[in-house]
Amino acid sequence: MAMPLCGRDPHFSDSSSPSPGQPLNPPHIVKPSARHTHTVILLHDVASNGRMFSHDLFTTGKTAAGKTLDSVFPSVRWVFPTAPRRPCHAVEHARIAAWFDVVNLKDPSLRQDTQRRGLCTSAREIFAILRWELMLVAPEKLVLGGMGQGCAMALAILLSLGHKIGGVIGMSGFLPFQFELEMNTADDSSSESESQTSVRSGARSARGSNSSTISHDPAVKAHIFQRSLLQLTSADHPTKDQTSYGTPVLLGHGSLDDVLGFAFGEQAAHALETAEYNVEFKRYDDHGHGYKVPEQIDDIVEFMRRRVGIEPRAEDD
Repeated sequence: MAMPLCGRDPHFSDSSSPSPGQPLNPPHIVKPSARHTHTVILLHDVASNGRMFSHDLFTTGKTAAGKTLDSVFPSVRWVFPTAPRRPCHAVEHARIAAWFDVVNLKDPSLRQDTQRRGLCTSAREIFAILRWELMLVAPEKLVLGGMGQGCAMALAILLSLGHKIGGVIGMSGFLPFQFELEMNTADDSSSESESQTSVRSGARSARGSNSSTISHDPAVKAHIFQRSLLQLTSADHPTKDQTSYGTPVLLGHGSLDDVLGFAFGEQAAHALETAEYNVEFKRYDDHGHGYKVPEQIDDIVEFMRRRVGIEPRAEDD
């Protein structure tokens, strides 16, 4: 079993006065018990934190063989960031740990304008963590994921990356600005409709500052839209290989989820497929919010083995 890291990592040397883009809260880290080969960054849901998510996942999230993910993958460094506490419209402006504000926890598509500020600031904090972890492992050996709002944040980061990573794992989540993204990446979306979409969403359309040479590739248009939404600069006329296109994605959602309806997970998968991402979407019958044990944990293990290339520890080790 991997043990939690004691002390701070050097890139979070002083959480009381973080530099621009640095997380306000140092992430909870579980070190590998074998030689480090891969890193998995997992983002928690609303009103949780990195340490709680780590504890719950490594206590209850077991495979059919009764193994937890950290014991199945001893060479993985597990990173659990913590979102800042912020006022949330959905709970009468009470301060809760959240990656971004939301008006209705059960319907994140309502008044999405309230989400933009948090999406932008959280994206910069997560990028700071990604930059550090990518000094330790190659991009193809890094996996990003999360649950609920953490899944939403991970998908937003995925679409804004300028390179592939090893994989993305989402549990009971959604894609912020999913409808606007689909409008911008649809094959038949015209320049005029893209402009109208960007006005509604508050983000520049795929035309953006690249109006002289517009790529009609859906992955590129999704990348430009997402970076505009997160207020990140884009490369001039990015090509497909300057996006995260090709990153395998695993999304799972319970059919009985009464916290964030099943349809939101299904719509997120469809939006990513519209941008030509390779998405495996798993429906878990008779299950609500969160991960289903052991079926979903087994699916994550298989995804990491088959798509990311992390060999699980043998059963008799």
